[in-house]
Amino acid sequence: MNDVIHATIGEAGPQAPSTFDILTHGGPLGIAVLLLLVGFSVASWAIIVVKFMALRAAQTTSVEFLEHFWQSKRLDEIFTRTDQMPASPVAQVFRAGYQELVKVKQREAAQAEKGRDQIGGGIENVERALRRAALAELTEMERLVSFLATVGSTSPFIGLFGTVVGIMKSFGEIGAKGSANLATVAPGISEALVATAAGLLAAIPAVIAFNVFTNRIKILGSEMESFSSDFMNIVRRHFF
Repeated sequence: MNDVIHATIGEAGPQAPSTFDILTHGGPLGIAVLLLLVGFSVASWAIIVVKFMALRAAQTTSVEFLEHFWQSKRLDEIFTRTDQMPASPVAQVFRAGYQELVKVKQREAAQAEKGRDQIGGGIENVERALRRAALAELTEMERLVSFLATVGSTSPFIGLFGTVVGIMKSFGEIGAKGSANLATVAPGISEALVATAAGLLAAIPAVIAFNVFTNRIKILGSEMESFSSDFMNIVRRHFF
């Protein structure tokens, strides 16, 4: 009886390879694919964290700025307050427009002192300054977000490439050993599935974050556009 037990224990199959074993025995190409996907994932998460904090700060400070803007009666006081709101894209648009307005009025005052006719186009200069500032803020907010779209669109295909490599390796083992048992094909299939999973793990968070960030940037862009129109109405009524 004991002999039977010992024989059964001795004939037990080898333990299943761990994920680490699969990763380290995937061959140079398989390891390169996985390292690339890990690099994409790490870079994506770093961008996600940084952009989440930056856009949240932009939204919060923009709301604060707009409340202060409509409660104040002097543009110079508002301009001074914006020094404390560098994260607000709306505040930066106001700063650009106000600075251009001050320059225009100073030029007009200098022309009046010299007895010369006023040079037109001042209000257009203010409007252009607002547009340039809004475009610069949008460009800054969109920076690195496109990388998330790249990761989301390419990582599944890179994972698929690793999957194809793993399956090709399995067929190569079958041809070399002349058999198609589980022990022959399992390592290659495992490698293929790990590559697929790595591609999806890199792509899914990147796609979700890209959509969320794009939506927030559109909202902030609309706020800048709306504020620019309101600011120009104020400028036309009181300065031109």
